[in-house]
Amino acid sequence: MTTRLSARAAIASVTDPGTFAELPAPQRESAPDGPLGWSGYDDSRERAAARTGERESVITGTALLGGFRATVISFEFGFLGGSLGERTGDRLEAAYAHAREHRLPLVSLIATGGSRMQEGMLALTQLQRVARQCVLTRAAGLPQIAVLRDPTTGGGWATLGAGADVILALPGAQVGFAGSRVRPADADPAAYTAEGQYAAGHVDAVVPAADMPAALADWLRVLAAPRAAEPVEPPAALADVTPPLTGWDAVRQARHPGRPHAEAYLDAYFELRLPLSGDRAGATDPGMLCGFGLREGRAVAYAAQCGTATRPAGYRTAARVIRLADRLGVPVLTLVDTPGAANDAAAEHAGAGAAIADTFAAVAAAGVPVTTLLIGEGGSGGALALAAPGNTWVTPDSYFSVIAPELAAAILKRPAQEAPATADQLRIRPQDLVALGVARGVVHRKG
Repeated sequence: MTTRLSARAAIASVTDPGTFAELPAPQRESAPDGPLGWSGYDDSRERAAARTGERESVITGTALLGGFRATVISFEFGFLGGSLGERTGDRLEAAYAHAREHRLPLVSLIATGGSRMQEGMLALTQLQRVARQCVLTRAAGLPQIAVLRDPTTGGGWATLGAGADVILALPGAQVGFAGSRVRPADADPAAYTAEGQYAAGHVDAVVPAADMPAALADWLRVLAAPRAAEPVEPPAALADVTPPLTGWDAVRQARHPGRPHAEAYLDAYFELRLPLSGDRAGATDPGMLCGFGLREGRAVAYAAQCGTATRPAGYRTAARVIRLADRLGVPVLTLVDTPGAANDAAAEHAGAGAAIADTFAAVAAAGVPVTTLLIGEGGSGGALALAAPGNTWVTPDSYFSVIAPELAAAILKRPAQEAPATADQLRIRPQDLVALGVARGVVHRKG
């Protein structure tokens, strides 16, 4: 169980001291005991106010986080379980509008049990109001960051939480659409935790409370950084190898176990990088690294294959990040390195074809420049889905092929020993790719 901070204590825990300025609360007249005339509702609100010192379940304002100004929303769980009612919706709507008017990112510190029963359907419809504000803020190109406190359930999770661009969670927090009192008796409790949601691809990172201020400051720093209008330069090659003499040499170099992989390239390229994890559809792929980072002080998004067969979750995560970068005006770097898309039955059940198609579409539709570097194996459409048309570069220890040479030989009913000759016919070497116009050039190691 995590420590349940009050709304103001939660704000103080992540913002720069003395910088929080509360926004004025919109005023709403309501009938005695609320819109439904729920007996005792006014008394419940008064007791909640006396207990917490707050007049509603959310506090809104602006503050500095690591020196970067943001609009901040914080839920007071002690006020009727942090539930959403009409007055809550008024405050949330005003906070979103303030963020758009002043071009500020929005940070939500969520702790809620859902919609307020005493206001019935009028409470539930606040979710539509919040969803509308999320959409308008997204369309304005402003980032939304959610911090999932304990608990984050019901409509608060299904709007401000799961609808955010970056989702961070405190360890041990209850996170789920179903609250603890309405779950099936035999439900796995781990599914309703921050860690469970992270494993299922619905949360980007589980961050200890002591590290949350720095994590938020880093995200705001990256998202506030200048963006290049032109494509970013590809990373330099990390391996000191000569271009391959034959197609089969290219295959062997790309498959060498000691070859540098994506993580080494990303570490060398970025001064700071922040990961985004999961496809928001129930899965993750450790073979796809995605996120945002700083390169020479400028923001760059990245999606990088790690040399494994890419699973549908990997493609969906990459497409999600590319679209987010496009919306925020951040250029994209993709690193291609896969023997191909995962082709087992589980991948087919998870929608491999649709996920690959979605990645092709995300790259094709991007209004921001996309730069691609092929750093190892380029296996068929599973690799091409991440490649930028007209701006793909290659390293000397890489190859790109319509299909693996061994499989090409098999399809052509050639003996296995003819795979090397088939590799030559396919013209898959880095220099071949440049000559064919598939790649712009071969990048080499610096120095």
